[in-house]
Amino acid sequence: MEKVMSVEERVKRAEEIYMRRKSANDSQNRTQKVPINDTKKDIKLLKKMIIQIIVCICIYIVVYVVQHSGTFFSEDLIRRTKEILSYDTNFAEIYETVKNGIITFQQNLQITKPDEETQKQEEQQEEQIQEAIGGAEEVKEQVPLTQEEQDIQNVKNTTTFIKPIQGTITSSYGYRATATGTVPKNHTGTDIAASLGTKIYASTEGEVVLASEEGDYGKHLKIQIGEVSIIYAHCNKLYVNQGDYIKQGQEIAEVGSTGNSTGPHLHFEIRYQERTVNAQSILEL
Repeated sequence: MEKVMSVEERVKRAEEIYMRRKSANDSQNRTQKVPINDTKKDIKLLKKMIIQIIVCICIYIVVYVVQHSGTFFSEDLIRRTKEILSYDTNFAEIYETVKNGIITFQQNLQITKPDEETQKQEEQQEEQIQEAIGGAEEVKEQVPLTQEEQDIQNVKNTTTFIKPIQGTITSSYGYRATATGTVPKNHTGTDIAASLGTKIYASTEGEVVLASEEGDYGKHLKIQIGEVSIIYAHCNKLYVNQGDYIKQGQEIAEVGSTGNSTGPHLHFEIRYQERTVNAQSILEL
């Protein structure tokens, strides 16, 4: 037999079932709906904030360009833009604050620059005072160039050279201790030994001002270019004549041993204003 429940027990039982169902529905709504709504709300707020920031930046840029670019925008456009901006007092106040800050910064820069220049001037004056009383380093005196050094420099500045022949240097320019009765101690050129008949090439261009077979130089040429002259001596044969104008690298003679010579070689001599200089200081032989 079923147990017969009283009316009070049935009411109590119904209330318990109702409360359990309500608790289950509330917990389900909290776990499913509330977090989603909150997350969506946060994303929307973030997007809205980013859009507002971008709009503000664009408005500030437009305002600055309009006020500082009179050549690109008409005065009527600038006036209308100012009128539109005046409706929004918040933006106007922000813009004025930023503009005043920029002006103040520029004024500070203009104030500090003269101070820096004044400081530099004072430092320069102190250095000048130290130099006057001997506090600064003394300037070394330049040693004047010798006449030969000046001539060598002038030759380098005015003339270009090539090697007249390939050979071995047997006697350099200047004093030589191995001189004999027939060979002078003061050598005015550079001797380059080579086989008899070796072709000699013009070291520079110029005019043949002398083609001779007389004297200690034997068969020799003197070629002039400006204030520079070159002598090719002790030749076996001359290919050019006095008055000819020759080009650099042209064949002009053969190596020989004519005149006051002890063997086949080329006596190569450079002069500036008829003063001899060391050819090895001018080009590599």
